[in-house]
Amino acid sequence: MKKVLLLALALGTATTASAAGKLEIFSWWSGDEGPALEALVKLYGQKYPGVTVDNATVSGGAGTNAKAVLKTRMLGGTPPDSFQVHAGQELTGTWVVSGRMENLNSLFNSEGWKKVFPKDLINLISYKGGIYSVPVNVHRSNVMWYNPARLKSWGVAVPKTWPEFLTTCAALKAKGLQAPLVVGENWTQQHLWENVMVGVLGAQGWDNLWSGKMKFTDPKVVGAFTTFGKVMDCTNKDASGLSWQQASDRIADGTSAFNIMGDWAAGYFTTTKKLTPGTGFGWATAPGTSKTFVMLADSFGLPKGVKNKTEATNWLKLLGSKAGQDAFNPLKGSIAARLDSDMSKYNVYSQSAARDWKSSRIVGSMVHGAVAPETFTSAFGALIDQFVAGKDSKAATAAAQQLADKAGIGK
Repeated sequence: MKKVLLLALALGTATTASAAGKLEIFSWWSGDEGPALEALVKLYGQKYPGVTVDNATVSGGAGTNAKAVLKTRMLGGTPPDSFQVHAGQELTGTWVVSGRMENLNSLFNSEGWKKVFPKDLINLISYKGGIYSVPVNVHRSNVMWYNPARLKSWGVAVPKTWPEFLTTCAALKAKGLQAPLVVGENWTQQHLWENVMVGVLGAQGWDNLWSGKMKFTDPKVVGAFTTFGKVMDCTNKDASGLSWQQASDRIADGTSAFNIMGDWAAGYFTTTKKLTPGTGFGWATAPGTSKTFVMLADSFGLPKGVKNKTEATNWLKLLGSKAGQDAFNPLKGSIAARLDSDMSKYNVYSQSAARDWKSSRIVGSMVHGAVAPETFTSAFGALIDQFVAGKDSKAATAAAQQLADKAGIGK
């Protein structure tokens, strides 16, 4: 009897120990983007109450700071249990090709995700037959935000093409508005560049750039750079000192007319600024991109050799679940990566984005890691700074082609 009791006590101790665990998740979602992540962490805590979650965030728009810290940890052999990354080349071209990520094929099969995630999205996160991350959302890059009441007071309409935009810019400057288009720090200018390129080259031309079918030195690309330079002439002089949120504030308070930013801005406007979609802020596709959806997806993977693999795998299961995605995305301003999302939980902006996701031509974002490897994107910011300073389109496109050749784009 005593032995049975001791065995029972031992088993009980083992069960309690196994129920307790730790999970470190690594992301750049902090501040205004924090509530969406916190909703996921809360759900995880309810499902796995014995696990302590270390929510490690490194702030900085588009993950510019977080990626540097992650690189140090990955190369140093101390990876986080799971980390945020943009789906596509940002993960594949860096950590998958170097053999540092687990293949998640079996998880996708067991969770039935191959039936609920779009095939094109699964292709984006796949490499040589393996699937390497779980997308928690879909964001749209090509959105132009504005203040409806202010546009009405200025007597201008939302421009549908970049030539129309430049005409509208001139009209607003004539009315005394010196910076009709607000931008922020360098990555937000790259974001703007991306949207000018898609608007001028078209979706197929954009795809051709990243497949190598079109060179950056092509006259069409040179012309698109020239257009980008003219668009930048419509922007604020203090751009380098502004975060994307501070740039968005100038739309909310009506001191600028337009901002080109991803739809995380919708989450910021509604969750932080408490604005009503359609009246407090308005939106349209970036000029020239009405039938195109420039997409990016935030996803999490499983590095090899992590300390808490079971807890990390359970985290990935939550991220890919309908409950997880519908808790996260209404707060983030994005739409669910799953096709069976409950759209009644989303605001009118997100509902419109979901409709466009199903009907538009889908292309990947460069600045947010979908179509270009890090060897290209990490150097492209300096190129944009040089171009904005000198507006030399031929020099910029020649330099961009050198970056593309070095990164192996089109090979």
